[in-house]
Amino acid sequence: MTRERRVRRARRAPLIGALLMVGLCHSAAAADAEHGKGVFEACAACHAENSNALGPTLKGIFGRRSAAVEDFRYSPAMTRANLVWDETNLREFISDPQAKVKGNRMPFGGIPNPADVDDLLAYLKDYK
Repeated sequence: MTRERRVRRARRAPLIGALLMVGLCHSAAAADAEHGKGVFEACAACHAENSNALGPTLKGIFGRRSAAVEDFRYSPAMTRANLVWDETNLREFISDPQAKVKGNRMPFGGIPNPADVDDLLAYLKDYK
């Protein structure tokens, strides 16, 4: 590689890095928690805040360990999963619950639209 070509590459590197950061920040900043609240309505059918709910409450889910809500009977698969519900684990689980935790009991196929998942995560971050 010639010196001139190395110099051109070195000059482009900061620009490429900046464009990548803008793209990453844009997706996080573009999340719409208000739309996420609407997406959550489908979840709330099972994840209500009462003891008779089919699923555990999702209030305060960020940072919580999987299978950690007292008085809820989790599947053995979820108990063994030993996950911390951070953005990555939640994104993967919400997108495809059976792929993330094989054998879990949740009868839900996942949310295929990444924008809906982003919005739902934005809503759940503040759902306490």
